[in-house]
Amino acid sequence: VIYRFRQTRSLTLAQFFEVRYSRKFRIFAGMIGFLSGIINMGIFPAVGARFFIHFCGLPSEVMLLGFAISTFPLVMLILLSVSIYFVFSGGQIAVIIADFFQGAFVNAVFLLLIIYMFFNFDWSTIQEALTMAPENASLINPFKTSHVKDFNFWFFLIGVFGFLYGTMSWQGTQAYNSSAKSAHEAKMGGVIGFWRGMPQGLLFLFIPIIAYTVLNHPDFKGIADSVALAVSGIESEAVQNQLKVPLVLQHLLPSGMIGAFVAVMLAAFISTHDTYLHSWGVIFIQDVVMPFRKKPLDPKKHIKLLRLAIVGVAVFIFFFSLFFQQSEYIFLFFAITGAIFAGGSGAVIIGGLYWKKGTTAAAWAAMISGSSIAVGGIIIHQVVDDFFINGQMFWAIAMFVATLIYVTISLIQNREYDLDKLLNRGKHARKDEIIVVNPAPEKGWKVLGIGKEFTKFDKVIYIANYAWTGGWTIIFIVGTIMNLTNVAQDGSWMNFWKYYLIVHVGLASFTFFWIVLGGFRDLKRMVTQLKKTNRD
Repeated sequence: VIYRFRQTRSLTLAQFFEVRYSRKFRIFAGMIGFLSGIINMGIFPAVGARFFIHFCGLPSEVMLLGFAISTFPLVMLILLSVSIYFVFSGGQIAVIIADFFQGAFVNAVFLLLIIYMFFNFDWSTIQEALTMAPENASLINPFKTSHVKDFNFWFFLIGVFGFLYGTMSWQGTQAYNSSAKSAHEAKMGGVIGFWRGMPQGLLFLFIPIIAYTVLNHPDFKGIADSVALAVSGIESEAVQNQLKVPLVLQHLLPSGMIGAFVAVMLAAFISTHDTYLHSWGVIFIQDVVMPFRKKPLDPKKHIKLLRLAIVGVAVFIFFFSLFFQQSEYIFLFFAITGAIFAGGSGAVIIGGLYWKKGTTAAAWAAMISGSSIAVGGIIIHQVVDDFFINGQMFWAIAMFVATLIYVTISLIQNREYDLDKLLNRGKHARKDEIIVVNPAPEKGWKVLGIGKEFTKFDKVIYIANYAWTGGWTIIFIVGTIMNLTNVAQDGSWMNFWKYYLIVHVGLASFTFFWIVLGGFRDLKRMVTQLKKTNRD
């Protein structure tokens, strides 16, 4: 999907929808994508501001010009202003460069944080705390999780399917999706991105386990009581829970690490917000406003309009964060709000890029049905407390219904579309974007998706990806068979998780240096190329 989308040379996903389906569908999809995106992003400033206020121990009010001003909106305003500054410094080019440096810094601190916790926390203490979980809601043995409420087997199964179904659906990184210098480089960027995200994945896995240990083990009762007191004044249980991990870290980290963690959260906030502000502002202008115009704007007016749209997005999410009452966990909120667009768009994107029988009517029906289910889920959760279908399940329903409708209507209409023209291949091929390394790659390589554009090092990276995923798949299959025939004890599982962490930390450390060094090389290449490239 990543490769084929870049082949279309579309600057936004909705532009691809216009070429593949119709102009009206582009506008409709642009509106749905924009609304889904800014609602999904609506809680970002609130989550970030709450972190800084509680982790840094900021007062609830500050005196400004003789007036008592609430710290919460003030911190949001400062954070959003810094993010806008980065976007305005040079648009997507500034975002790419800023995010690269911020990303390198964030991953470095994440790794240091994980290694520090690993060597300064007793593994047996972690095991004692995790075994306190209920029998069938185990935090150690994945075969004993039938009573876990939201983040259970179905949550992860839906996540796996959604990961495939929703490839490139989410437009928070819209400009990145079109920034690669060729379809092949876009594909390789996706592969390398898998390795780049390893430190973050480790942090999401290990640090909450440490926090759970502190909050539940009797040895840390003093810290647990202090955290409970700190969040007791917050009405929303979901917000209380999202603040517990940072407050635990506040007690565990030494002063230097606390400063580094605050710095890394600031960098993460900026890199996320500058990317998203740019994406949603651009989508609004390019896919909602511009299609209604009969003639293009001149460049100065166009850029001014883009900047106004970006500020408009910032204003919206500021007030959304100020007034919205968060009742669900962050990931469940992301799932249901993202599904407003991603619930139907997956079928429309994959069908449009791979299936010549996909029709415009099918695209309309899939997008409308997926969006309607997601919006219905949001309304229900605002009206009914503890509704039995959570955000993740609504996302699953939206994906299933949209796919079924897309396939059914396309088969009924039975039309065909010229995919070669859409993808600029065959007689429509553009030679300037394809660098042929091996004109006739071996069949074995082609089966793995390794084509004529792959260099030797590209093959190494690509095969390493397969080997890594394949290795863990084998471990999963063997482990499943072993546990179904002879249930492993918690001690065996804890040993498994210990070595799992060690292997991942070692590989994450290696890939961090590889990606940072390679990133600096590519940054230099990008700047050099931009100096020589003629603007269109």
